[in-house]
Amino acid sequence: MNDANNMTKYSLRSWVLVLALAPTILVGILLGGYFTINRFYELEDTLIEQASNIIEPLAIAAEVGLESKDFETTKRLITSAQLNKASLVQFIAIFDEDNRVVVTSHHYKNHEVMRFDKPLDSMLRTQLEQVGDSMILRSPIFKSSNAPVQGFGGSQQAGTDVIKIGYIAILINKENALLQQHRAAVAAFIIVLIGVQLNLFFTFRLVKNVTQPITEMVRVVAKIREGKLDTRLTGNLIGELDLLKRGINAMAGSLSEYHDEMQQNIDQATSDLRETLEQIEIQNVELDMAKKRAQEASRIKSEFLANMSHELRTPLNGVIGFAKQLLKTPLHSSQQDYIRTIERSATNLLSIINDILDFSKLEAGKMVLENIPFSLRETIEETVTLLSSSAREKELELVIDVDSRIPEDVTGDAMRFSQIITNLVGNAIKFTDKGSVQLKLQFEEIKEGKVHLRFEVIDSGIGIDEQQQSSLFQAFGQADSSISRRFGGTGLGLVITKRLVNRMSGQIGCYSEPNQGSTFWFTLPLNISQYPINDALPLATLEGKSIILMGANNLTQNAIERMLQRWGLKVTLIQNTKQLEFISTQSNFIFDFALMSCQAITKTDEPARLLKLVKPKVNYLLLISDCIEHEEVFSQLRPHVDKQISMPVGEKLLSSSLLDPHSASMHDNLMPLAPITAPATLENLSVLAVDDNPANLKLIDTLLKELVTQVQVANNGDLAVKLAKERSYDLIFMDIQMPGTDGINATKQIRSNSANRNTPIIAVTAHAIAEERERISSSGMDGYLPKPIDEAALKGVITRWKTRPKFTHFDQRTLNWDLCLTQANNKPDLALDMLKMLLKSLPETVEHIEHALNTTDNDKMLACIHKLHGACCYCGVPTTQMLCQQIESGLKRGDTVEDVEPEILELLDELTKVESAANQVISQLSVDI
Repeated sequence: MNDANNMTKYSLRSWVLVLALAPTILVGILLGGYFTINRFYELEDTLIEQASNIIEPLAIAAEVGLESKDFETTKRLITSAQLNKASLVQFIAIFDEDNRVVVTSHHYKNHEVMRFDKPLDSMLRTQLEQVGDSMILRSPIFKSSNAPVQGFGGSQQAGTDVIKIGYIAILINKENALLQQHRAAVAAFIIVLIGVQLNLFFTFRLVKNVTQPITEMVRVVAKIREGKLDTRLTGNLIGELDLLKRGINAMAGSLSEYHDEMQQNIDQATSDLRETLEQIEIQNVELDMAKKRAQEASRIKSEFLANMSHELRTPLNGVIGFAKQLLKTPLHSSQQDYIRTIERSATNLLSIINDILDFSKLEAGKMVLENIPFSLRETIEETVTLLSSSAREKELELVIDVDSRIPEDVTGDAMRFSQIITNLVGNAIKFTDKGSVQLKLQFEEIKEGKVHLRFEVIDSGIGIDEQQQSSLFQAFGQADSSISRRFGGTGLGLVITKRLVNRMSGQIGCYSEPNQGSTFWFTLPLNISQYPINDALPLATLEGKSIILMGANNLTQNAIERMLQRWGLKVTLIQNTKQLEFISTQSNFIFDFALMSCQAITKTDEPARLLKLVKPKVNYLLLISDCIEHEEVFSQLRPHVDKQISMPVGEKLLSSSLLDPHSASMHDNLMPLAPITAPATLENLSVLAVDDNPANLKLIDTLLKELVTQVQVANNGDLAVKLAKERSYDLIFMDIQMPGTDGINATKQIRSNSANRNTPIIAVTAHAIAEERERISSSGMDGYLPKPIDEAALKGVITRWKTRPKFTHFDQRTLNWDLCLTQANNKPDLALDMLKMLLKSLPETVEHIEHALNTTDNDKMLACIHKLHGACCYCGVPTTQMLCQQIESGLKRGDTVEDVEPEILELLDELTKVESAANQVISQLSVDI
């Protein structure tokens, strides 16, 4: 990859020059070097050969003079030879056998260099020695005339008769040879240079004919890439370059045609897009107008629902209220029956109105679900108990079966949860003529702080075929139109239930067969409450105790048996009266409890005798009131029963009854209906009631006079304001919708300038939608009482507000007791317990927050704030809750402790205020609650 990148750094011209010149220069250098070196060696060999031709004849000729000691002749000989070859021979010297200079050709300053520095016996032939720019040849002189004088290539062996008498040495000058070598080198260099120049000439011609057209092609391709599609290559090129030129021109032509076609398509698409945008803009305008019309229609619908709610509830308030008042007067049985029929009819009409309002709120997405702690089993038992009378009238077995693994304390919307149970169980009772209705709760899992539950409502009713099941959860629809005529109803119950379950992140479904009953199921994830709603019952005290269990129906008996065994009781099942009589007469064992069904024992002719027989064998006898109410039967059973418990038998009811069997009857269902009487003592309170409707004003006046000592009424808002300025009241009940000065404006005037600025003002209204309630709450009113007015609810409001604490030493945004009550499901003892737990945890919480602030520990700070935020949700501390939410949100977004330090410091100050306010509230309320 790197080699390829490096290659692209050089142009084609550079590569052509390199590839053309490099081989030529390399070959020229190699050939020139070869021939030059070869010439050097030839010249040197020639010089040595010339020197050998001089020295060897002189060695032979010098033998006579050296042997005869005729040195003068020898001198002339070597001098003549040196002068004859003066350009070649510089100096000649003859040495005797003792290596002494005998004769020289002439005087030479450095003749010692001519001496042979090795033993003379080792010189067997002519020898060569290089000395700088000269060389010395030495040749031995033999005494024998036929002695072999060998050259450089001859054998070195001599005969035994050869006598060596000296040697001759010649100093040869190499300057001429060196000069000829230099001339040869220069000639070789010139020849190589000429070759390179010729190669350059032809290479540049090649570059001109090849690289220039390619460069032009590159330029043309670059212009085409820039969008200049009319650019073309011109001129005549050679070979493949001409083919490449034609290809590039053809490609440019194709691109130009494609570009023109694409431009036409773009223009067409742009035109279409412009038309589409215009259409979309028109549609947006139409949608905006439709949206405004829909919003206006929704507003009109909401106003219509509010007005209809008010207009329908107002007369119903009078009908139901005065019907209940009539029941308090002396009436014969037929008149009481007529009045109860009127009351039930009005109540049914109110239920239909509530269903329509709930459906409208769900359809508009305006229903707000609460998230408050509640007791799961207690809520279920209270809800199903309200439906037990309908089941008892039809002699149906109503059973609650709750999985023991399900936690008791959860958080959610308890009212809507009860509504779901009421709709499903109520439907099961309505469509079941005989048999049983069972509510079964199953535990699925606990995940991320939520318990996932499965609820099943199983009945043995008429059933539904598969085709009709598809219309069950549709508004205003039922499985069969004949059912609507037979059983009545709006067909909204199931669709409201389905939408409520879906809003709570659950699912709902049904499986059924005709004449085989139905099973409606739904699943719900409920948050597990951090705080216990009620004190835990001491169920451990029941372990090991004995109990007789006699039920009339298997489902109820099995459910009760499982509960008793789970609590550790020793259960003895009684299947019939004969078995009961046998245990009562033959056994000496005394049982701790006996739990017996009224329906089971009344199957005998003498139920009182049977109970009288059993009573000595048990310490406590509890009677399940599952039979139809008859005063005659009850009067017979009353002396033998310690406590009566109603159907259905739930865990809370049964455990409380076993732990406290002496307490008053919790559900005295066998007692005959007694007329409601006024309380023996009236509350010493002065109350003002305001309503523009004469019937409603008369009703609330009548109800209040049965509860308080002083009641004053006003039929309009102006009169109410006038009365509020004249005197002080303990409590004011204010209608909302009135002509002239309505309840909201009247409340504002009373709050601003009157003698009742701090008097609790309770809104009494037939408005049932959430927006209206929020408007009432924000107007300065302290409470809400819906129409039709329920006497028990009215009494509860008076009881609550007569002892309302007066908190004046702290801001209501620091601690709001009314909000705390709302978050605790209007249970004062639970609200107080939660406030105490918050107060107890504050010192440790403040310490952890300060430590995390000092160490800038983000994770620890987030954990502390998250825990505090969870506790604040149930204690009515809005400012603290708001600050915790801000800090927690910031830390989860990635902010550091330093970023949220101002909010943390503000939170610490607020916690100090909360601690002071909580101490005041607890000190004032602990005695009263």
